[in-house]
Amino acid sequence: MPTYHQRLAEQKRTAIVDAATALFLESGYDKTSLARIADAAGVSKATLFKQFPTKAELFDAIVTDYWRTEEGALTPPPGDPGAGLTALGNRYVALLTRPGMVALFRIVIAEAPRFPELGQTQFRLGKQPFFDAVRDYLAAEHEAGTLAVPDPVSAATQFLGMVSNFAFWPRMLLVNWAPTEKAMARAVDEAVETVLARYTVRAAGGAARA
Repeated sequence: MPTYHQRLAEQKRTAIVDAATALFLESGYDKTSLARIADAAGVSKATLFKQFPTKAELFDAIVTDYWRTEEGALTPPPGDPGAGLTALGNRYVALLTRPGMVALFRIVIAEAPRFPELGQTQFRLGKQPFFDAVRDYLAAEHEAGTLAVPDPVSAATQFLGMVSNFAFWPRMLLVNWAPTEKAMARAVDEAVETVLARYTVRAAGGAARA
């Protein structure tokens, strides 16, 4: 069990990350100082600087936190593409609909022209690791002979695009966009069915769909 001091440090870290996210969205990345973040988080500047010496490191932590899952480093084993893709699709929905994720993307989009490193951070620490997990999973199914996926990068792009086009991107423009859990699950199922229809190895002669 974590000690009292460890719990207190984690609480302060969470307060800092939450305050920074809100201030970055409200005032912009450039105009938000670490001192202002410390004040909004209710911590001393010394405490903030101890955990995050620079604003860039704080933004890295925000991105990492928003994209972290309990199973973030795990990829389903090959052998059952329907189940594996469904698990990955549902995990992607859970990430994209996490409270604050839309705000994080808006910060990056608004500040990217002046701070392109923010977009690079969002891609490198956020989307890219998850994309790589899906790509590697599809490659593993290809190697196992359950799917014929000669270009797993393209297949991963297709799959995640179908999911995010329903689960996430409308939220960027439509404030009241809030599909039900059932609708989200159906969107994942449709994406899985589309991928299986395109890449499943046919039983007759083992031929793959072109």
